[in-house]
Amino acid sequence: MKGMFFLGKYLILVILVLGQLHGYKGCVEKERKALLEFVKYIISITIEEYSDYALPTWTYNTKSDCCRWEGVKCNRTSKRVTEIAFGTLSLKENSLLNLSLLHPFEDIRSLNLSRNNYYYNQFSGLFDDVEGYKTLRKLRKLEIMDLSRNRFNNSIFRFLNSAISLKTLFLGDNNFYGGSLPAKELKDLTNLELLDLSGNRFNGSIPIQELSALSKLKSLDLSRNKFSELSKLQGNALTSLTTLFLRSNYIGGPFPVRDLSKNKLNGSIPIQGKVGLIQCNFLIEIKFDIHSKNTDIAQNYWICEMKKMQDLDLSGNKIVGQFPLCLTRLTGLQVLDLSSNQLNGNVPSALGSFPLDSLANLSELRLFKLSSRSNSFKVESGSFWRPKFQLSHISLPSCNLVKVPHFLLYQKDLSHIDLSDNTISGTFPTWLLANNTKLEVLLLQNNSFTMYMKLANNGFQGNLPSSLGNIKSIEFLDLSHNNFHGELPRSFVMNGYFLKYLKLSHNKLSGQVFPEFVNFTLLWELSMDNNMFTGKIGEGLRNSKYLQLLKISNNNLTGVIPSWIGKFPSLMALQVSNNSLEGEIPISLFYLPYLLLMDLSANILSGDIPPCVKSNDLTVLLLQDNHLSGEIPYTLLENLYVFYLINNRLPGNIPEFTNIQNNHTLLVRGNNLTGNISSQLCGLRNIQLLDLANNRLNGSIPSCLKNTSFVFGKKYILYDDDYSNLFIGGTLFTGFSPHKDFGVNEFQDTIYFRSRIVLNPFQMYIKNLNLLFGLDLSENELSGNIPTELELSGVIPESFSGLKNVESLDLSFNRLQGRIPQGLTELSSLAVFNVSFNNLSGVIPQGKQFNTFDAQSFVGNPLLCRKLTNRNCDGSTFQEPDNGVNDDESQIDMGSFYWSFLAAYVTILLGIFSSLPFDSPWSRFWFYVVDVFIHKVRNLMC
Repeated sequence: MKGMFFLGKYLILVILVLGQLHGYKGCVEKERKALLEFVKYIISITIEEYSDYALPTWTYNTKSDCCRWEGVKCNRTSKRVTEIAFGTLSLKENSLLNLSLLHPFEDIRSLNLSRNNYYYNQFSGLFDDVEGYKTLRKLRKLEIMDLSRNRFNNSIFRFLNSAISLKTLFLGDNNFYGGSLPAKELKDLTNLELLDLSGNRFNGSIPIQELSALSKLKSLDLSRNKFSELSKLQGNALTSLTTLFLRSNYIGGPFPVRDLSKNKLNGSIPIQGKVGLIQCNFLIEIKFDIHSKNTDIAQNYWICEMKKMQDLDLSGNKIVGQFPLCLTRLTGLQVLDLSSNQLNGNVPSALGSFPLDSLANLSELRLFKLSSRSNSFKVESGSFWRPKFQLSHISLPSCNLVKVPHFLLYQKDLSHIDLSDNTISGTFPTWLLANNTKLEVLLLQNNSFTMYMKLANNGFQGNLPSSLGNIKSIEFLDLSHNNFHGELPRSFVMNGYFLKYLKLSHNKLSGQVFPEFVNFTLLWELSMDNNMFTGKIGEGLRNSKYLQLLKISNNNLTGVIPSWIGKFPSLMALQVSNNSLEGEIPISLFYLPYLLLMDLSANILSGDIPPCVKSNDLTVLLLQDNHLSGEIPYTLLENLYVFYLINNRLPGNIPEFTNIQNNHTLLVRGNNLTGNISSQLCGLRNIQLLDLANNRLNGSIPSCLKNTSFVFGKKYILYDDDYSNLFIGGTLFTGFSPHKDFGVNEFQDTIYFRSRIVLNPFQMYIKNLNLLFGLDLSENELSGNIPTELELSGVIPESFSGLKNVESLDLSFNRLQGRIPQGLTELSSLAVFNVSFNNLSGVIPQGKQFNTFDAQSFVGNPLLCRKLTNRNCDGSTFQEPDNGVNDDESQIDMGSFYWSFLAAYVTILLGIFSSLPFDSPWSRFWFYVVDVFIHKVRNLMC
């Protein structure tokens, strides 16, 4: 090992020596000095207190590679500077840039003087005392100049005209305030492809003809200026133009026209205001003329001759007249935006509206926006046509639509839909949401939708829009299972006159629940559960006197349960569980004539349970996980089908059960009940789930329990109407499990009833309870013999495979026989399965969840077979296969390992050495690291 250690140290030393001999390649020395001259000049024109922040990485340290300085990039091979970007500077007012300082950079391709914000001064002019206006001609490889966000004025155009190699020039947001655009001073930039002059307040006419000298120009940005008109375009100039931005100008007067069939069309369109964007291929001449004497008006627009046009945006203008149908022949269009104009249907009368089916051949269309400030403009939804395109954005506000366009049925990629401010009526088509899973924006305000709108499970987020208050005729609104947050808009709660069903469940909505008057006067169902609402249940809810279902569980509500809820005459289900509500249970709740389900669980309610119940329909009462302390009133149980009282503080004996025939589930686990288990329990012939565990009951178990449905497995059908869908919660049980871990009971036969099916809370329907049978008497002070009649026998029913939400199924320690149903493998939620100590036989099912259960789940069943039981299904015993590996063979030959490691180490080093002479980013970095290391070692030695 010592030899290997010294060999490693020797190889490292060799690497260091080779690195020093090879040397370190950096930028060209001439250009490094030129950059330092540049930073020296910049510091001289910088405000004094900011001078230390001017290009701080540009240092005089000779070991520093200028190609690594901030804003500097070099050619990898030649190391010559190709790009310089200064970033934001803090210059003195009226500072000029000395262009002669750029001459040493013969390979520079990109020069960026743009600042990152508007808070600091930047350059206001250019100069060169030697070369003058021709100074940039020396930079023969310069292709990109970004001079935006400075304070330049018109004086720089003469300098720029000499940069004949330029392809891209940004001049946006400078100081060209007032005056016309001096386009003639850029006439020599014949290689220019992109020119940005936006945000400079140029005015007057756009010099289209002068700009036509830029024969290769493809993109021209003149947005955010004050141009008022377009000059006339002659010939085929600007034939390479693909993009023209004219947004936010004041263009007015006539569009320039050309001669067509000896008829010179010269009508005018006042388009003052924002023009927007024209993005096109091979721009010809543009004309929107409704006053021409030519009878074929629609065919004479210049824009309709642009056969290769892709994007057209003329929004926000005052374009009047009919929609130019000839645009729909431009089959390459991807963006078509004519919104916010003054289109109308007056000329000619035959084209008084725009039919959407005229878009049928625009196979590349991705965005379509159309609207008009004219009340006479109308868009027809068209016949049942199928488009060739797939839109991502459609906007048709203020188009007098009377129904949702049918062609949207075939759209699958929409992220933005705006159908606002129309006269659409009827039921909202839910397929529009189901088909477009990428939808982010949906605007429907100011229509006449009625009945139904379901927006659930769409991943919407953000605040609920106040425009919901404009949808006044809606009856059903489902916004559940999204990610909305914030408070409910006031305009919404004040204008929901016709709402009957409002579902807001499973969001992140907050605020108080209707603290003031609301106009949900016709509301039947209100679901606000699983949100973040706080405070008291507000008085504003009192106005919804027709409520049948109120769900506000799983929030952060405080205060008491208002007694006025008991005055809702039609209330059938009340769910306020999992909040922080306190105080006593209002007795008025038990006087609701039609109440079927009341869930007040998981709060901090205290006091007694009201002794009297006037409702003949109350079927499910869930009061678990509270602080209730009074005795259980026997009168409460007369009509209940399900009664949960788990984990309270209830004292006394088990109530006397008389005239009780319907009770299916009685769970009073975790209280302070005392006394014997009365034989009157045997009168509960139809009970299927009884949990008396974790109390202080004593005495023996009545043998007459054998007469209950625990033993007979009777099925009780509560009802078949729609209310069999009411949700309940808690832990449900099935079967009996004699087990030797008997807890605190003192059975002589030491049998512990523990079998149960555990289901997700609030995910089980009442109708499925009919499959469950269970008794739990554990953790009491019971004694005596346990009746043998209580053990389960027979086969495991196939119907158990229908319990799709079951997480745990324990049928151990019974007298079950027969096979384990194969259908149980379909229970995807099943995490625990135990059938140990029964008389089961046959093959243990395999696949899905059953592959996760170990042998302990099946032990004590001698007739079960498969590998888990070490028993083949033909009667033989499984033998573990011999892997055939000897102990000696598993030993690692450490000598071979060391020599193999050394060989690999040397091979890698040789590969590194052989690649060092070749220039690459990583080799330059390697030598840089070596250089720094040697420098530090020398300092330490000295």
